[in-house]
Amino acid sequence: MPSNASSYFKIFYNRRMAVMILLGFSSGLPLPLTSGTLQAWLTVAGVDLQTIGIFSLVGLPYALKFLWSPLMDRFVPPWLGRRRGWIIPTQLCLMCGITAMAFASPQYAPLALAVLALIVAFTSASQDIVIDAYRTDILPGVERGLGAAVFVFGYRIAMLVAGALALILSDQIGWQNTYLFMAGLMIIGMAGTFFGPEPDGTISPPKNLGEALWGPLKDFFSHPSAVILLLLIVLYKLGDAYAGSMTTAFLIRGVGFTATDVGTINKGMGLIATIVGALFGGAIMVKLGLFRSLMIFGLLQMVSNLSFMVLAWLGKSYPMMIFAVAFENFSGGMGTAAFVAFIMALCNKRYSATQFALLSSLSALGRVFISPTSGYVVQTIGWANFFFITTLTALPGLWLLWWLRNTISSLQQEKG
Repeated sequence: MPSNASSYFKIFYNRRMAVMILLGFSSGLPLPLTSGTLQAWLTVAGVDLQTIGIFSLVGLPYALKFLWSPLMDRFVPPWLGRRRGWIIPTQLCLMCGITAMAFASPQYAPLALAVLALIVAFTSASQDIVIDAYRTDILPGVERGLGAAVFVFGYRIAMLVAGALALILSDQIGWQNTYLFMAGLMIIGMAGTFFGPEPDGTISPPKNLGEALWGPLKDFFSHPSAVILLLLIVLYKLGDAYAGSMTTAFLIRGVGFTATDVGTINKGMGLIATIVGALFGGAIMVKLGLFRSLMIFGLLQMVSNLSFMVLAWLGKSYPMMIFAVAFENFSGGMGTAAFVAFIMALCNKRYSATQFALLSSLSALGRVFISPTSGYVVQTIGWANFFFITTLTALPGLWLLWWLRNTISSLQQEKG
């Protein structure tokens, strides 16, 4: 942790932070182009709903990326080092893949477009694997929270560019030119890769594929608190995710706001609040340290769910809606910065690609299993009680966090 004001402020103005923004942009850009933006293109082109629904399978590589992450730990390209040597090829492939999508026809060759979108999604997931590993490798312990925050900033800006801006551009210059323009923006991420520093050269990759496959698990489970740490990863953001699974439905159906209200306030202002929360949380993490940040931000995430309970009591109140959305997204952004820093701290740099991919996938497990119950709970006990239940859902994770406080405090130090 910085010992004086000068060293504290130097953390905010260093090469690593600039690179995190650029690589965050590179990571976030392809996702909308194979999901929401692509869905809009298919809809405008008159593709039937069944086909559009099948296109959602294109996102499967993001959920399965841990399967090939050991290869990116084991093999070192002959250029730009162990991590950047992988990032550049994935970025070049993304540029080519998005360009190829621009020349595909959703009306006459939907299968070809689907294959191209799947290739782009696979390459994007591969880029995410190695960028997450690179971020883990180059950020010292005290910079992890801020590094995660500025990465989220770049990522969210890219999502906005490839989402909202792409839709606007499609009306002005057509879908083909829009996708060509988006492909050209991958240059931003490539600049970040070339500009980025090389991780510590003393970190050696796994000696063989067998070690790349089993070494990450053996290393992680050598920790005496490994199982409890895994449980904490599942539970930490569970309450936040549970409430978020029904927020849009609640605002429209539960209290009667219009789709325009929700789009402007919940999506637009919510995005800004998330970015500001992540940046603010990352900044104060430098002083607070990992455990205190996780605890304080986790408590704020929990309490923010109660603001939606109050909104359910009050009914259609714009001031309360604005407060609830801003509070929930701001605290969620802070929690995300701390949580990503926590996962980075758990990774051994020898296996960071595989361990980060596995742990980040595990973090979604609780949400996948609990979110489907949300509709039944709302129908049974009502909106206000539902948000109270989501608040209680956060308690087990916070209790585990407190129980592991000494273990987590020790993670602030660099892990080999």
